[in-house]
Amino acid sequence: MSSAHIALLGAIAGFTIYLGLPIGRLRKPTPRLKGGLNAVAIGILLFLVWDVLTHAWEPIDEGLSKHHWGPVATGGLVLAAGLGIGLVGLVHYDAWIARRRRAAADASTAANAANGPAPKIRSQASSLALMIATGIGLHNFAEGLAIGNSAAQGELSLAVLLIIGFGLHNATEGFGIVAPLAAEGERPTWTALLWLGLIGGGPTFLGTLVGQHLVNDTLSIAFLGLAAGSILYVVIELLAVARKTGLKTLTTWGIFVGLLLGFATDAVVTAAGA
Repeated sequence: MSSAHIALLGAIAGFTIYLGLPIGRLRKPTPRLKGGLNAVAIGILLFLVWDVLTHAWEPIDEGLSKHHWGPVATGGLVLAAGLGIGLVGLVHYDAWIARRRRAAADASTAANAANGPAPKIRSQASSLALMIATGIGLHNFAEGLAIGNSAAQGELSLAVLLIIGFGLHNATEGFGIVAPLAAEGERPTWTALLWLGLIGGGPTFLGTLVGQHLVNDTLSIAFLGLAAGSILYVVIELLAVARKTGLKTLTTWGIFVGLLLGFATDAVVTAAGA
Protein backbone atom coordinates (compact mmCIF):
# COMPACT_ATOMS: atom_id res chain seq x y z
CA MET A 1 0.00 0.00 0.00
CA SER A 2 1.41 3.37 -1.03
CA SER A 3 1.99 6.31 1.29
CA ALA A 4 -0.78 8.18 -0.51
CA HIS A 5 -3.27 5.37 0.21
CA ILE A 6 -2.28 5.29 3.89
CA ALA A 7 -2.74 9.08 4.06
CA LEU A 8 -6.16 8.78 2.41
CA LEU A 9 -7.29 6.16 4.91
CA GLY A 10 -5.98 8.35 7.73
CA ALA A 11 -8.12 11.20 6.38
CA ILE A 12 -11.18 8.93 6.31
CA ALA A 13 -10.51 7.89 9.93
CA GLY A 14 -10.34 11.54 10.96
CA PHE A 15 -13.37 12.76 9.09
CA THR A 16 -15.72 10.12 10.54
CA ILE A 17 -15.96 12.71 13.32
CA TYR A 18 -18.61 14.38 11.15
CA LEU A 19 -20.97 11.46 11.80
CA GLY A 20 -21.68 12.72 15.31
CA LEU A 21 -21.65 16.48 14.69
CA PRO A 22 -25.20 16.88 13.22
CA ILE A 23 -26.63 16.09 16.69
CA GLY A 24 -25.72 19.68 17.53
CA ARG A 25 -28.49 20.83 15.16
CA LEU A 26 -31.28 19.39 17.34
CA ARG A 27 -34.24 21.77 17.68
CA LYS A 28 -35.40 22.67 21.21
CA PRO A 29 -34.20 19.60 23.13
CA THR A 30 -36.06 18.90 26.39
CA PRO A 31 -34.27 19.46 29.74
CA ARG A 32 -33.85 15.70 30.23
CA LEU A 33 -32.44 15.28 26.73
CA LYS A 34 -30.04 18.17 27.37
CA GLY A 35 -28.89 16.59 30.63
CA GLY A 36 -28.54 13.17 29.01
CA LEU A 37 -26.49 14.50 26.09
CA ASN A 38 -24.20 16.38 28.48
CA ALA A 39 -23.75 13.28 30.65
CA VAL A 40 -22.95 10.93 27.75
CA ALA A 41 -20.36 13.44 26.52
CA ILE A 42 -18.76 13.45 29.99
CA GLY A 43 -18.53 9.65 29.90
CA ILE A 44 -16.90 9.64 26.47
CA LEU A 45 -14.42 12.34 27.48
CA LEU A 46 -13.58 10.57 30.76
CA PHE A 47 -12.73 7.48 28.74
CA LEU A 48 -10.55 9.60 26.46
CA VAL A 49 -8.62 11.01 29.43
CA TRP A 50 -7.86 7.48 30.62
CA ASP A 51 -7.04 6.27 27.11
CA VAL A 52 -4.75 9.22 26.34
CA LEU A 53 -2.83 9.02 29.62
CA THR A 54 -2.43 5.25 29.25
CA HIS A 55 -0.81 5.66 25.83
CA ALA A 56 1.33 8.57 27.02
CA TRP A 57 2.63 6.56 30.00
CA GLU A 58 3.47 3.39 28.03
CA PRO A 59 6.92 4.47 26.72
CA ILE A 60 7.81 5.92 30.14
CA ASP A 61 6.75 2.72 31.89
CA GLU A 62 8.78 0.67 29.41
CA GLY A 63 11.83 2.83 30.12
CA LEU A 64 11.37 2.34 33.87
CA SER A 65 11.24 -1.44 33.49
CA LYS A 66 14.50 -1.35 31.50
CA HIS A 67 16.16 1.24 33.78
CA HIS A 68 16.62 3.68 30.89
CA TRP A 69 16.63 6.76 33.11
CA GLY A 70 17.36 9.35 30.41
CA PRO A 71 14.28 8.62 28.25
CA VAL A 72 12.20 8.24 31.43
CA ALA A 73 13.20 11.68 32.70
CA THR A 74 12.64 13.28 29.29
CA GLY A 75 9.29 11.59 28.78
CA GLY A 76 8.13 12.40 32.29
CA LEU A 77 9.01 16.08 31.97
CA VAL A 78 7.34 16.32 28.56
CA LEU A 79 4.18 14.63 29.87
CA ALA A 80 4.07 16.91 32.93
CA ALA A 81 4.57 20.00 30.74
CA GLY A 82 1.87 18.89 28.29
CA LEU A 83 -0.60 18.18 31.10
CA GLY A 84 0.14 21.52 32.73
CA ILE A 85 -0.23 23.53 29.53
CA GLY A 86 -3.38 21.67 28.52
CA LEU A 87 -5.07 21.89 31.94
CA VAL A 88 -3.81 25.07 33.63
CA GLY A 89 -3.36 26.89 30.34
CA LEU A 90 -7.06 26.48 29.55
CA VAL A 91 -7.98 27.93 32.94
CA HIS A 92 -6.20 31.16 32.03
CA TYR A 93 -7.58 31.03 28.47
CA ASP A 94 -11.13 30.62 29.79
CA ALA A 95 -10.62 33.55 32.18
CA TRP A 96 -9.42 35.68 29.25
CA ILE A 97 -12.48 34.65 27.19
CA ALA A 98 -14.75 35.51 30.14
CA ARG A 99 -13.21 39.00 30.35
CA ARG A 100 -13.73 39.48 26.61
CA ARG A 101 -17.33 38.28 26.94
CA ARG A 102 -18.02 40.79 29.71
CA ALA A 103 -16.35 43.58 27.71
CA ALA A 104 -18.40 42.65 24.64
CA ALA A 105 -21.59 42.65 26.74
CA ASP A 106 -20.77 46.12 28.04
CA ALA A 107 -20.04 47.30 24.50
CA SER A 108 -23.31 45.76 23.34
CA THR A 109 -25.23 47.67 26.01
CA ALA A 110 -23.52 50.90 25.02
CA ALA A 111 -24.14 50.25 21.31
CA ASN A 112 -27.83 49.56 21.92
CA ALA A 113 -28.09 52.80 23.86
CA ALA A 114 -26.61 54.62 20.88
CA ASN A 115 -28.74 52.63 18.41
CA GLY A 116 -25.57 51.15 16.88
CA PRO A 117 -24.74 47.58 15.87
CA ALA A 118 -24.08 45.22 18.78
CA PRO A 119 -20.86 43.18 18.63
CA LYS A 120 -21.12 39.40 18.54
CA ILE A 121 -20.47 37.51 21.76
CA ARG A 122 -19.32 33.91 21.74
CA SER A 123 -21.47 31.90 24.15
CA GLN A 124 -20.07 29.66 26.88
CA ALA A 125 -21.42 26.59 25.05
CA SER A 126 -19.60 27.62 21.87
CA SER A 127 -16.36 28.14 23.80
CA LEU A 128 -16.70 24.69 25.40
CA ALA A 129 -17.35 23.06 22.02
CA LEU A 130 -14.23 24.73 20.62
CA MET A 131 -12.14 23.57 23.60
CA ILE A 132 -13.40 20.00 23.23
CA ALA A 133 -12.64 20.03 19.49
CA THR A 134 -9.11 21.34 20.20
CA GLY A 135 -8.42 18.71 22.86
CA ILE A 136 -9.74 15.92 20.65
CA GLY A 137 -7.71 17.29 17.75
CA LEU A 138 -4.50 17.00 19.78
CA HIS A 139 -5.48 13.47 20.74
CA ASN A 140 -6.25 12.59 17.13
CA PHE A 141 -2.89 13.94 15.96
CA ALA A 142 -1.23 11.42 18.28
CA GLU A 143 -3.53 8.70 16.88
CA GLY A 144 -2.48 9.71 13.37
CA LEU A 145 1.17 9.39 14.44
CA ALA A 146 0.41 5.79 15.51
CA ILE A 147 -1.13 5.03 12.11
CA GLY A 148 1.78 6.60 10.22
CA ASN A 149 4.39 4.91 12.45
CA SER A 150 2.82 1.49 11.84
CA ALA A 151 2.87 2.06 8.08
CA ALA A 152 6.48 3.30 8.21
CA GLN A 153 7.54 0.13 10.02
CA GLY A 154 5.85 -2.07 7.39
CA GLU A 155 2.97 -3.15 9.67
CA LEU A 156 0.26 -2.39 7.11
CA SER A 157 -2.36 -4.75 8.55
CA LEU A 158 -1.97 -3.05 11.93
CA ALA A 159 -2.19 0.38 10.29
CA VAL A 160 -5.46 -0.54 8.55
CA LEU A 161 -6.96 -1.94 11.77
CA LEU A 162 -5.93 1.21 13.60
CA ILE A 163 -7.65 3.30 10.91
CA ILE A 164 -10.88 1.29 11.36
CA GLY A 165 -10.71 1.55 15.15
CA PHE A 166 -9.87 5.23 15.23
CA GLY A 167 -12.60 5.90 12.66
CA LEU A 168 -15.22 4.31 14.92
CA HIS A 169 -13.77 6.19 17.87
CA ASN A 170 -13.91 9.54 16.07
CA ALA A 171 -17.59 9.02 15.27
CA THR A 172 -18.39 9.13 19.00
CA GLU A 173 -15.97 12.04 19.57
CA GLY A 174 -18.00 14.18 17.15
CA PHE A 175 -20.96 13.78 19.47
CA GLY A 176 -18.81 14.85 22.42
CA ILE A 177 -17.88 18.10 20.63
CA VAL A 178 -21.43 19.31 20.02
CA ALA A 179 -22.97 18.03 23.27
CA PRO A 180 -22.57 21.41 25.08
CA LEU A 181 -24.35 23.15 22.19
CA ALA A 182 -27.19 20.61 22.13
CA ALA A 183 -27.48 20.79 25.92
CA GLU A 184 -27.98 24.56 25.75
CA GLY A 185 -30.36 24.34 22.79
CA GLU A 186 -27.91 26.41 20.72
CA ARG A 187 -28.02 25.33 17.07
CA PRO A 188 -24.64 25.80 15.34
CA THR A 189 -24.53 26.66 11.66
CA TRP A 190 -23.33 24.06 9.17
CA THR A 191 -20.25 26.21 8.64
CA ALA A 192 -19.50 26.10 12.38
CA LEU A 193 -19.86 22.29 12.34
CA LEU A 194 -17.50 22.13 9.36
CA TRP A 195 -14.80 24.05 11.27
CA LEU A 196 -15.31 22.07 14.50
CA GLY A 197 -14.92 18.86 12.51
CA LEU A 198 -11.73 20.11 10.86
CA ILE A 199 -10.25 21.09 14.24
CA GLY A 200 -11.18 17.77 15.85
CA GLY A 201 -10.74 15.30 12.98
CA GLY A 202 -8.26 16.95 10.61
CA PRO A 203 -5.23 16.29 12.85
CA THR A 204 -5.67 12.52 12.33
CA PHE A 205 -4.78 13.05 8.67
CA LEU A 206 -1.90 15.39 9.53
CA GLY A 207 -0.56 12.96 12.14
CA THR A 208 -0.68 10.14 9.59
CA LEU A 209 1.43 12.18 7.16
CA VAL A 210 3.98 13.11 9.86
CA GLY A 211 4.04 9.62 11.38
CA GLN A 212 5.09 7.99 8.11
CA HIS A 213 8.32 10.01 8.16
CA LEU A 214 8.93 10.60 11.87
CA VAL A 215 8.85 7.93 14.59
CA ASN A 216 9.32 9.81 17.85
CA ASP A 217 7.97 8.81 21.28
CA THR A 218 8.68 12.22 22.81
CA LEU A 219 6.57 14.03 20.19
CA SER A 220 3.73 11.59 20.74
CA ILE A 221 3.92 12.01 24.55
CA ALA A 222 3.82 15.81 24.15
CA PHE A 223 0.61 15.78 22.11
CA LEU A 224 -1.01 13.15 24.32
CA GLY A 225 -0.18 15.21 27.42
CA LEU A 226 -1.69 18.34 25.89
CA ALA A 227 -4.78 16.37 24.88
CA ALA A 228 -5.25 14.82 28.34
CA GLY A 229 -4.93 18.17 30.11
CA SER A 230 -7.34 20.00 27.82
CA ILE A 231 -9.93 17.19 27.84
CA LEU A 232 -9.74 16.95 31.65
CA TYR A 233 -10.43 20.68 31.93
CA VAL A 234 -13.50 20.32 29.71
CA VAL A 235 -14.75 17.38 31.80
CA ILE A 236 -14.56 19.59 34.91
CA GLU A 237 -16.60 22.28 33.13
CA LEU A 238 -19.22 19.80 31.89
CA LEU A 239 -19.57 18.31 35.38
CA ALA A 240 -20.41 21.81 36.65
CA VAL A 241 -23.10 22.06 33.95
CA ALA A 242 -24.44 18.62 34.93
CA ARG A 243 -24.72 19.62 38.61
CA LYS A 244 -26.87 22.63 37.67
CA THR A 245 -29.44 20.39 35.96
CA GLY A 246 -30.27 18.59 39.21
CA LEU A 247 -30.79 15.32 37.27
CA LYS A 248 -28.40 13.18 39.29
CA THR A 249 -29.76 9.77 38.30
CA LEU A 250 -29.97 10.62 34.60
CA THR A 251 -26.47 12.12 34.70
CA THR A 252 -25.02 9.00 36.32
CA TRP A 253 -26.59 6.71 33.75
CA GLY A 254 -25.48 9.00 30.93
CA ILE A 255 -21.87 8.98 32.13
CA PHE A 256 -22.04 5.19 32.37
CA VAL A 257 -23.34 4.91 28.79
CA GLY A 258 -20.64 7.31 27.57
CA LEU A 259 -17.91 5.24 29.21
CA LEU A 260 -19.29 2.06 27.61
CA LEU A 261 -19.35 3.76 24.20
CA GLY A 262 -15.72 4.78 24.65
CA PHE A 263 -14.59 1.27 25.54
CA ALA A 264 -16.72 -0.32 22.81
CA THR A 265 -15.33 1.87 20.01
CA ASP A 266 -11.80 1.35 21.32
CA ALA A 267 -12.18 -2.44 21.24
CA VAL A 268 -11.09 -2.74 17.59
CA VAL A 269 -7.92 -0.74 18.32
CA THR A 270 -7.10 -2.96 21.31
CA ALA A 271 -7.72 -6.12 19.25
CA ALA A 272 -5.26 -4.77 16.70
CA GLY A 273 -2.59 -4.65 19.38
CA ALA A 274 -2.28 -0.85 19.57
